[in-house]
Amino acid sequence: MQIRSRSCAVLALALAAGCVLAVAQTKPAAPAAHAPLPAAPAPPTEPKFPPVLASNFTAASPTKAEVDAFLQASWGYDPNRTWEVYAVQKTPAPGLSKVLVLVAEKPNPRVGNMGFFVTPDGHHLVVQDAVLDFGAHPYEANYRTIQQRADGPSLGATGKQFELVEFADFECPHCKDAQPLVQKLVADFPQAHYVFEMFPLVSIHPMAFKAAAYASCVSQQGGNAAFFKYADAVFAAQTELEGADGTQALRNAVTGIGLDADKIAACAASPATKAIVESSMHLGQDLNVDETPTLFIDGRGVPMLQVPYENLKKIIAWQFAQDKAAR
Repeated sequence: MQIRSRSCAVLALALAAGCVLAVAQTKPAAPAAHAPLPAAPAPPTEPKFPPVLASNFTAASPTKAEVDAFLQASWGYDPNRTWEVYAVQKTPAPGLSKVLVLVAEKPNPRVGNMGFFVTPDGHHLVVQDAVLDFGAHPYEANYRTIQQRADGPSLGATGKQFELVEFADFECPHCKDAQPLVQKLVADFPQAHYVFEMFPLVSIHPMAFKAAAYASCVSQQGGNAAFFKYADAVFAAQTELEGADGTQALRNAVTGIGLDADKIAACAASPATKAIVESSMHLGQDLNVDETPTLFIDGRGVPMLQVPYENLKKIIAWQFAQDKAAR
């Protein structure tokens, strides 16, 4: 369930690989009757960027090299994406710099552009309504946070060098749609430690917190295997959560996996369990999760369903390779 919308430019910068630059295109006219066959198309033309002028760089920070390093960390997974840092300029706000980047997708010769602001400390960028980490290793802080605090039910590798952490809500239809991808990810990346973190959107989903509390107790009493069976059952009965029998749907999911619904209900009502769910929510808030499902790849947040699966695999493979080399 998306909390708020983001533009294509923001998603591209936030590493949603399926978002591409929008360029104007003209639909070709239909050929006239009996017209001769058209000539073979010309070979694709590589994108050409205009000359970069030294006068475009009026700010001392960030340097062109620092912007390039950030974009390489962000976009290096895509060999068809090419860019040129066109300007880094001072703004009226002391220390706040404006960056302009020209971007193209091979073999399309069209060139688009995107701009963002870098904060005086050089650690963050601002684009429209998003604030993102900036630098040559923009996901490192999130990675450390996840290493320390992401302790939800898990699948895959027991080691935590390579982390896939999903934030999801049991009442979120998009989260339900995303769950079949989890098994594919675990199979395609056996080195990954996948973690499910509960992020109930309590303002719009009245049963989401209780479903998460039940899930926490199922995990405590039945382990990871029981949790994922429960999750599958709750997602399958998602429409029932919205009615008067929402609690019964949760109880049915519990008994369906062989656990005692009364014991789970009592556990779910306890302050300790409430604290566990709230801890997961606070982790998501500290990572600036603003929609579900969001997947973190070694700290790199991606809107899980807004990226085609093959592109998602490219991002994961790239990020894991970069992190293996760096650590």
